[in-house]
Amino acid sequence: MERVSAAVILDAQGVVKGWSEGALRLTGRTAEEVVGRPGRELLAEEPSPAAVAALAGTVVLRHRDGSHVLLALRAHSVLGEDGAPDGYMVVAEPAEGPEPTLAERAFQQASMSMSVFDTRQRYLRLNDVACQVMGVPEEVLIGRPFPETVEDAEHSRGFHWHLRQVAETGRPVRYESFTGAPALNREHAWSIQMWPVRDTSGDVVGTALAAFDSSDQYWARERLALLNEAAAAIGTTLDVVRTAEELIGIMVPRFADFASVDLFDWVLGSEEPPALAGTDIALRRVAHGSGTEGTPEAAVHLGGVDHYPPFSPPARAILHGDVIQSQAGEPAFMRWIAERNARAPSGRSHRVGAHSMMAVPLRARGTALGVAVAVRIRQSDDYGADDAVFAEELASRAAVCIDNARRFARERTTALALQHNLLPRGLPGQAAVEVAHRYRPSGSQAGIGGDWFDVIPLSGGRVALVVGDVVGHGIPSSATMGRLCTAVRTLADVDLPPDELLTHLDDLVTHLAGDDSDEVAELGATCLYAVYDPVSRCLSLAAAGHPPPALVLPDGTTRIVEMSAGPPLGVGGLPFEAVEVELPEGSLVALYTDGLIEDRDRDIDHATVELCRALTAPAETLDALCDTVLKAVLPEDPSDDVALLLARTRALGADRIATWDVLPDPEHVARTRQAATDQLTAWGLDEAAFVTELVVSELVTNAIRYGAPPIQLRLIRDRTLICEVSDGSSTSPHLRRAHAYDEGGRGLLLVAQLTQRWGSRQTGSGKTIWAEQPLPPV
Repeated sequence: MERVSAAVILDAQGVVKGWSEGALRLTGRTAEEVVGRPGRELLAEEPSPAAVAALAGTVVLRHRDGSHVLLALRAHSVLGEDGAPDGYMVVAEPAEGPEPTLAERAFQQASMSMSVFDTRQRYLRLNDVACQVMGVPEEVLIGRPFPETVEDAEHSRGFHWHLRQVAETGRPVRYESFTGAPALNREHAWSIQMWPVRDTSGDVVGTALAAFDSSDQYWARERLALLNEAAAAIGTTLDVVRTAEELIGIMVPRFADFASVDLFDWVLGSEEPPALAGTDIALRRVAHGSGTEGTPEAAVHLGGVDHYPPFSPPARAILHGDVIQSQAGEPAFMRWIAERNARAPSGRSHRVGAHSMMAVPLRARGTALGVAVAVRIRQSDDYGADDAVFAEELASRAAVCIDNARRFARERTTALALQHNLLPRGLPGQAAVEVAHRYRPSGSQAGIGGDWFDVIPLSGGRVALVVGDVVGHGIPSSATMGRLCTAVRTLADVDLPPDELLTHLDDLVTHLAGDDSDEVAELGATCLYAVYDPVSRCLSLAAAGHPPPALVLPDGTTRIVEMSAGPPLGVGGLPFEAVEVELPEGSLVALYTDGLIEDRDRDIDHATVELCRALTAPAETLDALCDTVLKAVLPEDPSDDVALLLARTRALGADRIATWDVLPDPEHVARTRQAATDQLTAWGLDEAAFVTELVVSELVTNAIRYGAPPIQLRLIRDRTLICEVSDGSSTSPHLRRAHAYDEGGRGLLLVAQLTQRWGSRQTGSGKTIWAEQPLPPV
């Protein structure tokens, strides 16, 4: 017990008339409780007769908390006006008593904070830990109300409220609080137990409490919660920079006051990781964050490159592959801070108070990607071993997500480059249709898909329009798309009808899928193949599991072509059906992949209506109309690739076509040749007469000699001069080398040498042999 003197005034009957502050501190009893009551009631034991007679001695008083207080008393008589004793002035101070009991020692030496309050929340007793928490000795607090000893804060008011509740209700309370304390420079987690103290009659005379510092358990739970949060918050996208920003969001402000993520440049590009040498390590700042607005602690701007010398913690973390911790006062830390401060403008003191830092390597699959740095400035605790384990686990998760994002970006770039190389860059010249196209790769995590389109010039001035979609995403789908695109071009050269072409293409996909090749994993595809003839203005088309095209007629009428979608490519064994549509000149045909109208969050019928409406929007060019359609129909973030091909039809008038029926008699060859020459003269193409006469003569002669009636000759003046001879035989011609004494066999060879290109195609009634020659310059 501290050395405190007390003064008490008693009247002649022994009733207390005066009570000093010292008496309050020695007994825990206030003046309101004692004044007016007999002083004998304060005694725990009757004093000895000798002490009473001598007005001095040792007495035992009952403390308000129930304990006994041994005091040395000395009483002095107070004389009245008549000179007779009228009362007593008693002076008391603690007496040397017996050794503290085991219970008293246990209370005082308890490892948790323990205190005793009266019913008015004034301190009566504190143990050593409680005094350490409050930062003052016990005698400073005894008798003072709790609110006077702490700051006016929410947690203090809550603590005071619980004290009152226990005193008023007599029921114990247990709760947890995350608060600070006057002598602690950071917030702690407390598990607090309060219970009422009762006297022998059962009345509540005070409140006792025990507060256990559970900060270690609290921070362990917080770290576990942060790891759980990181599992959901980091890696939500396959974007390297966004993933780094998500890591910063987890670290700041709960784990660090400032944090940064620096990566090697190759992580952001497509290069391979370089070998690390003993020189400075160059890293690019991709993300940083701070508890202070504007992140003033950063010495490197976002996107900037920093060179870390080998002694620096980030470089050491990367080179050794371990977490590097450094605290204020250590030479390496001070050197690091000095180097950072040297970069900051003069007068900026945002790094003042930095006392602990941690550099954590970002490693995935055995490769260093970069480093994350965490710094504590306002948080008072230095980083410890538990923090290093936590940071390493957090960085490991983030590094895997960053590496996944890097791999995705690299594969996406490769697939996109492959896609662009395989898709037609400049569509070939032809006069049948005016075309415009758009290809939009998706930004989803699934990667680039296998959407494709093509425009293929055919014989007779016709043109093939193709769109397709390969199931799956990434490089395998792009590679498969390239194979199918090449196959379609090859089959188109054979001039197969749309349904037959899809049948051959289906066989190819079935064959590829049977190879069990990695390239064709998840193999399956859809395709729409259409052929437009500008002479007949007929559009013939067939589909393999693909959406039908949309038509816009010159009068503004829009509709979807009614046709059988057919089975997707690769199913095998099912037929494809072709339909024919006669189109007025100037009709618009829109071919597209399903990504334009299908999405898990959209209604297909509604999207189709939007497509038809967008196709009728006014636009100066087809290119502009493509942009209008995509803007009107596509969502902001489409989940699939989109290919759109628009074709506006043209028609060849009768003045550009000449047709003759040829009798199957060699005598009619000369007559037919002369008719063709006359037509060229009418067209002003006399310069082409020599080659045309030869071509007509050879093709008509072959039709008469080897073909079957009916025989027909047709000349078409388009971008080239096309000569076609049809007959009723399905036997295809072929080139052969004639021997020296052969009478025939040189006709087709001459045609091939003199014309730009030639070929044959099967028709419903036989075949057609055709040859094209360039028109002379006008």
